[in-house]
Amino acid sequence: MEHPQRNNRIVHWLRNLLCGALIGAGAILPGVSGGVLAVIFDIYRPMMEVLTHPCRAIPKYWKWSIPLGIGWLIGFWGFARGIAAALHISATVTTWLFIGLIAGTVPALFRQAGKEGRSAASWVSFALCALGMFAVLFYVGHVLSFQAQPGFGWYTFCGVLWGMSVVIPGLTTASILMALGLYQPVLTGLSQLDIGVMASCLPGMAAAVAVLARLVSWFFRRYYSAAFHGILGIVLASTLAILPTQYTGAGEAALSALCCVGGFALAYFLDRLDRRIRE
Repeated sequence: MEHPQRNNRIVHWLRNLLCGALIGAGAILPGVSGGVLAVIFDIYRPMMEVLTHPCRAIPKYWKWSIPLGIGWLIGFWGFARGIAAALHISATVTTWLFIGLIAGTVPALFRQAGKEGRSAASWVSFALCALGMFAVLFYVGHVLSFQAQPGFGWYTFCGVLWGMSVVIPGLTTASILMALGLYQPVLTGLSQLDIGVMASCLPGMAAAVAVLARLVSWFFRRYYSAAFHGILGIVLASTLAILPTQYTGAGEAALSALCCVGGFALAYFLDRLDRRIRE
């Protein structure tokens, strides 16, 4: 009788490790939000409880937080190395992999958004957030010509944005950093464990999480449906904003399609795993 329980604990541990890795990767993947992935994997509320009330929440969630934290570090640093290499090989194919992952999470996010019902305010929030996010990303990517010079101040800015993406589901910071010309330099620095880059980014990330965690947690408790439908709009808009339109040839287009399907399949598998564990 103990073996099934032990196996179930192992499955939970591995599931949390994988979710943590994807959330960590979501902090740096273009078009992907670590906060949204936390919502989809149904760990956003416990995570926010740990961040806002650590003394009360850590004794309650410490077993859950260990694999999640290890996974986050693996995902953030490991994907930084992998993405830096993948973007160098083909930014288009890599972006389509991200798009497939996002598309696969949309059904789960839609179910999550409707947990407490859907009202007119929910759909208004969806429309406004979708239009607003698309307009911002389009402006930054296609109109704004400013290019930032990498340095301590701008790397701190990158850390603040990443910290915001942890506690604000739907915030896709990588797209903004790409438009400013900061994404590749900071990603390379993190993948090489550059002390200067890490000393700039990590304090900014921690400060953003500490300042925003309580405010965001309160907002989602009070306006759940409107907030999560807003997230859904942000996810869809940010995905449309990064759709690649240029290809080097038929081979790259075919590989892009294959990676998109693979990303969708991975997200679908994680959703099925989540529902099986909860049964």
